[in-house]
Amino acid sequence: MIDRAFDASQIHVEPFAKQALEQQGQWPLTQLTRLVEATHPEARPGADDQVDWQLRGEARPVRHGPPEIWLHLTAATRLSLVCQRCLQPVATALAAKRSFRFVHGEAAAAELDADSEDDVLALSRSLDAIALLEDELLLSLPLVPRHGVCPHPLVSLDDRVLGERDNPFAALVAIKRGGQGN
Repeated sequence: MIDRAFDASQIHVEPFAKQALEQQGQWPLTQLTRLVEATHPEARPGADDQVDWQLRGEARPVRHGPPEIWLHLTAATRLSLVCQRCLQPVATALAAKRSFRFVHGEAAAAELDADSEDDVLALSRSLDAIALLEDELLLSLPLVPRHGVCPHPLVSLDDRVLGERDNPFAALVAIKRGGQGN
């Protein structure tokens, strides 16, 4: 499943990419605390819940210069989020697939990131791929999670109750009618 010498929390991106290495595995969902906080409080992930992930390094040749350093990340899992209609847990599949180009220096990364559609990061001594994976899964959360059809009936007001209530505009109608008679 995963090379014992490989530590996903400390990847040396440049040699990983230049050697075109590939790693995959599973990570316990319970250890991704920010992602767990986004779940329904009554349906938190358990010890058996996992995130499946894969990393692939790539050194893309450039005509006049050193190769570009790339890291490709894919991740998938299932979470129970809060349905925004019925407020009950809704099972939601999350998937992230992103490629990152690495360059030397923060200034170069900021400049290229602003001018490019690619995600550009500064090359560092090591990269925490697990934190990157969690960030990407957080970004893939739906804005409004909800069931296609909620399993529990939504609370609705009965038409009879609405008819029995005072119309808030009745006073305005009475004033308007009284004003027209003058």
